[in-house]
Amino acid sequence: MSKKGQSSSYYPVFLDIDGKRCVVIGGGAVALRKVNTLLENGAKVEVISPELCPELAANRKISISRRAYQPGDLTGAFLAIVATDNSETNHQIALESRSRGVLVNVVDDAEYSDFILPSLVQRGDITIAVSTAGKSPALARKLRTRLEKEFGEEYAVLLQIIEEIRSEIKRRGLSIDSETWQDALDLDLLAGLIEKGQTEKAREIITQNLLKQHNEVRQV
Repeated sequence: MSKKGQSSSYYPVFLDIDGKRCVVIGGGAVALRKVNTLLENGAKVEVISPELCPELAANRKISISRRAYQPGDLTGAFLAIVATDNSETNHQIALESRSRGVLVNVVDDAEYSDFILPSLVQRGDITIAVSTAGKSPALARKLRTRLEKEFGEEYAVLLQIIEEIRSEIKRRGLSIDSETWQDALDLDLLAGLIEKGQTEKAREIITQNLLKQHNEVRQV
């Protein structure tokens, strides 16, 4: 397994893990965080560890194997997250994961990982991911904290409004191009209205902007 070069970067991607078997090896606080994120995204989670923190032991949403990892445990898995406190064990599991075609993340060890996990800001169905390619988790967290202050829950509401407008536009058989959508979305104005509870006003402005642009394009 070769090391990544200093200039290497990661291909950003959002994985659909809904209903897929995801294995977490390790039973401590770090493993708990990984398990919770996997569950939030619909994964079928299996934890393998001889020892478990109380929260994992009491979790009825996961499958638990109270033992050390054994070769073959990743058969049929979609991805694996390795979070034991033994680096040699972590590396052995990573090598087996690769041989079986299972995506693997070894916590705090990018060299042995197929993917790394970004720092996330989530507002409803909006996800903003921050990554430093594993070079500084501290900076990624700092940037995430700044973004959390900038993007409040009003953006989740805005997304819901936009989704409803898009559905209505499709129902009416209208075609709105991407540039028209960009021009119609004055984020500061719309977020401000939603913060004040004026969601219908925000909806009206988006709809009016879209239809105005659409009509102007048709007249050209």
